[in-house]
Amino acid sequence: MPFIQRILASLVVLTGLCLPVQAAEGATVLTVEGQFDGGRRSFSLAELEALGTQTFTTSTPWHDGKVTFEGVAFARLMEVLKAQGDTAEVTALNAYSIDVPVDDLVTNKAILALKRDGQYMPVSDKGPVFIIYPFDADPALNTEVHYSRSVWQVRSIALR
Repeated sequence: MPFIQRILASLVVLTGLCLPVQAAEGATVLTVEGQFDGGRRSFSLAELEALGTQTFTTSTPWHDGKVTFEGVAFARLMEVLKAQGDTAEVTALNAYSIDVPVDDLVTNKAILALKRDGQYMPVSDKGPVFIIYPFDADPALNTEVHYSRSVWQVRSIALR
């Protein structure tokens, strides 16, 4: 392949890698497994939204100024699944994994955010699912512990 064609082909590939990736309609964006009837459930964006969403505005360490997030309350997810368990092992697309106490997620009103400022979040911008706390609602949430529990690009949650 001539030099110029190789450069153009490389640019096409690199450009494609830089584009924000949005979940295809109906594609699974979150898998939950563990202590509930059935033991495993996959959700698309539409299925998560159908559970009911809530919105809050908060500051975060990752954004300039206040940001409005919309998503499913973790408490609502647990309720719908009739799930039990004390720990949620949250795993991101990049294999980052952390154990989070379920009580912390529920009590502190964490959500599985799907939208930021009214727009779905692509993988390139912490989406499609981002566990976020309402940091401005309680100063006690502004800690490294809660920041580490605010997992973006969430792929799965295992309830134990």
